[in-house]
Amino acid sequence: MKVTKLAAIDVGSNAMRLLVNTIYDNGEQVTFNKTSLVRAPIRLGRDAFTIQGISSDNKERMLKAMKAFRLLMDVHGIEDYSAYATSAMREIEDSKKIVKAIKKEAGIELEIIDGQKEGNIIFETELKEYVKDDNNYLYVDVGGGSTECTLLTNNKVVTSKSFRVGTVRWLEGRVGMDYLEKKVKPWIIENCGSLKHIELIGSGGNINFIYKQSDTKKGKPLSNRYLNKQRKIISALSFEDRLTVYNMKEDRADVIVPALEIYCSVMRYAKARQIHVPKIGLADGMIQYMYHHKTY
Repeated sequence: MKVTKLAAIDVGSNAMRLLVNTIYDNGEQVTFNKTSLVRAPIRLGRDAFTIQGISSDNKERMLKAMKAFRLLMDVHGIEDYSAYATSAMREIEDSKKIVKAIKKEAGIELEIIDGQKEGNIIFETELKEYVKDDNNYLYVDVGGGSTECTLLTNNKVVTSKSFRVGTVRWLEGRVGMDYLEKKVKPWIIENCGSLKHIELIGSGGNINFIYKQSDTKKGKPLSNRYLNKQRKIISALSFEDRLTVYNMKEDRADVIVPALEIYCSVMRYAKARQIHVPKIGLADGMIQYMYHHKTY
């Protein structure tokens, strides 16, 4: 049996993550085992979407996190890694200087990617297990700075679009329901309006949290009614009550409200009755892409 250890670093708008996978390949089946997942709650989007820069405090914390990730990868004995930054880093004016500083101080090569590449990488995951040939799906990934929408018909990507609406950007007052109505709704109606039946596939930490709390059997979707009910309940709670009643992390308790607004709005625009929630993310796709395409 071939055993490979790979790692992925995802620098998002709301947090940074290091995922380490041990991959077992017996020639007939490949198994990806999540050996370690470390999450650093550094909200780069708060700086990026307001001052188009990065505060000295966040820069210092980011460099410390990258150094820690480097040490952890060495401890795990990984063979190779990939490190990608998404929406927030795309909008930081001196992002190239930050990338150079990370390379110099942590020895990590960080690449800033666009929304299209981000979506393509996520499709390297087990997402295909949820897609049936005779169904239409709208894949929706809600992040801190952007939302990626991809329409799949007959198991093929028909069209995709990256929208500059995300949970952190929403909290900072840069976007809101008016953006969804003016930008997202017309795109969905144009591309999905003629489809008789469509289902959503949701990706992102917030929808995964709701799915886990629902105790829904793995592989079963959430209904539109259930998601809207949770939106109303959680939105009515204070920040403190979300921490205690739902046992949320502090950097989840605020972003989950705009996240649910986005998911529920997209479901309404697409006239979808249910949403599938596979536990996938950018980091998962990065590792699977590395392995299947032998980039290491």
